[in-house]
Parts: sequence; structure tokens; C-alpha cells
Amino acid sequence: MDRINEMENGRSGSARGPLRIAQIATLYERIPPLLYGGTERVVSYITEELVHRGHDVTLFASGDSLTAARLAPGCPQALRLLGKPELGASLQLPMLSDVYEGAADRFDIIHTHVDYWSFAFASLTGVPTIATMHGRLNIPELHPVYRRYRSVPLISISDAQRTPLPFMNWMATIYHGLPRHLLRFSPGGGKYLAFLGRIAPEKRPDIAIEVARRVGIPLKIAAKVDVVDRDYFEAIIKPRLSPPAVEYIGEIAESEKSEFLGGALALLFTIDWPEPFGLAMIEAMACGTPVVARRCGSVPEVLRDGITGYIADSVEELAAAVHKIDHLSREACRAEFERRFTVEQMADRYEQVYLDTIDHRLRECDGRPHHLVGGGGRSPAAGL
Repeated sequence: MDRINEMENGRSGSARGPLRIAQIATLYERIPPLLYGGTERVVSYITEELVHRGHDVTLFASGDSLTAARLAPGCPQALRLLGKPELGASLQLPMLSDVYEGAADRFDIIHTHVDYWSFAFASLTGVPTIATMHGRLNIPELHPVYRRYRSVPLISISDAQRTPLPFMNWMATIYHGLPRHLLRFSPGGGKYLAFLGRIAPEKRPDIAIEVARRVGIPLKIAAKVDVVDRDYFEAIIKPRLSPPAVEYIGEIAESEKSEFLGGALALLFTIDWPEPFGLAMIEAMACGTPVVARRCGSVPEVLRDGITGYIADSVEELAAAVHKIDHLSREACRAEFERRFTVEQMADRYEQVYLDTIDHRLRECDGRPHHLVGGGGRSPAAGL
């Protein structure tokens, strides 16, 4: 009751005092990742911004993670670069037990980024859990798992991501955000096209290669190759490489992205799957680099067609878009990033969801009205 009274007395939230927050990351990559890792970067950005705002944050992640939060290691080192990614799901179980055992004495809210792995634990404590879904949700074989735990409050990272699971307890869509000064704005475009991220069939780097060849502009590919995608790389992509026209430069670190993206004429985002968000698109916009993307998943939500890039479908349409890329303003790309996709905006929305969720749980517990939420009231999302 003491903690409830503290909250009712106005000592919770960014303007009302700190919240005690658990952030749960996967163990595949450290936080932040050394190289590739979109989800892990976002977890880092959220965590560090919440600490900056004065919240008491505990980050459950690999032991080599770097954070201003209190670090609770689930394993000594991140598993992918250690060569043991298959251990991730197993080692998450004791880490989740560490989170939820005695959670009521340590946390006001638990925020997980490990998909459905936390769902069964969430009902074991009175501390509310919210889960940000970072991956694809259109795998029918997994839908019984989601149906069993449909009451868990979820955050989507695009409206499109929700489509396969409309029955879930969606609280809000919160777009990813980057620190405002993380990537440098480059007012002048370069003379090459960029492909950034992961080499995999659903990312379709082969389409990017075909587009670059059609328009006669060099393509630089900065991407990782997971073990499961090694055969695809060897059979489909490697034979198409022909430096300097089509150059594979491997994974790049975050410190290299300003130069790589800022020096590009455009980013080719040639996906062929329901992309939940697509962090590379806003990274490019932060550098002032427009994006030429296929109309899949979140793309129409993230890009403004004809403003921050072009949305097309076929190779011919993508090539035509590249030919008119000079019509777009790099300043407008950067302005759109600052208007919609900064870490401050992302953290503002998460703070509101935290408060809404805690408020809802308190109402459930004793039936009395509590007023944790400030003047903004509830978020417009469904579920509560």
C-alpha cells in the first residue's frame, strides 16, 4: 500500500517522480549491439532516455551490455557474436524468473522486448507487464500462443504489424525513435545507393542489386549474414557481387552509419515481407537520405511518398523512382525524422503507457478511481 499511496500522492511519472521500471532484452545481442541489431538499439535508446528522465531502471540483458541503468545480466556475453545463438530461448527462462520473483517489491512496471516468452510469467505478479512486439506476427502456427495470453497489454511498432492478431490487447502503436544527434545530417547526396541491415530472402537484396544495375549507379551493401541465411547469401547474392558496381562491405557499427547513409544518393529498402517497422528507414532520414522502398508492412506508415522517399513495387518502378530521387529535399527528410522519430517522442509515449497501465491495474485491484495520469488522459489506443 505504501507504493500505491506514493503514486496517488503524485510521485510517479516524469513530472511526478520516478517509476521503478524493468526493461527485458533478448540475450542474442548486447545492449546496445556492437554491430547489427535494430531491436537491441531501440531497447538501449528507451532505457537510456528513461534513466536520463530520472526513472529507476533495471535492464535485464547480456552481461557485456553498456547502460546507465542497473544491469542484471542474464548471461555473461551476448550469444550471437559468441557463436551460441541457439541458447537464447533457454537462458531467457532463468532471466525471466529473476525478473518476476519478488517483482512487487522492486518494480512498478515490467516492459519486455522478448516477444511471447514473458506472457506466462506476467500473470504471476501484481506488477503490470507491457510487451513491445518487435517481430513479425503472421506465423499461424504461433497464433494459439497469442490467443492463450490475449489479455497481456501489447505495444505495436506499426499499425500494420497488428494485422494478423486483431484480437490481442493492443494498447498503442509507438514508432521507434533515435537520439536526435546520433546521426549527422548530410546536405549533399553521394554517388552510390545503399542497402543496410540483414541479407535474407525476405529483405530481397537481390532486388536492390537489380535496381542498381538498371539505373547504372553503384550499390554498397552493409549487412550481416545470419547462419540460417548463409546458403541464400552463397547461392543468390554472392554470385551477383561485382565491385565496385555491387559491393558487399559486411556489417557496420553504429558509428559508421552517418558516413555510410549520409554519403548515399538513396537507401534501397527492397523488402518482401510484412516489415514491422524498418529502423534503417528512419536512420536514412536522420542523415537526410531519401528511401526507395517496396510497399510492404510498415513502409507506407513510415515514409511519406514523394517527400521522404518513393514507394513502388516492381523493379521497373523502383528504378524509375531512383531516377527522380533528386526531386526530393534532403532537408525535408531530416525534418520528418525530427518531427516523428526521435527518442524523446518515443519515450513520451512509453511513459504515458506505463502510467495508464499502472492506473488500470490499481483500479482492478481495489475498484477505487486513481488519478496517476496527467492532463493528457488515456492514450487513444484500444485495450484498456
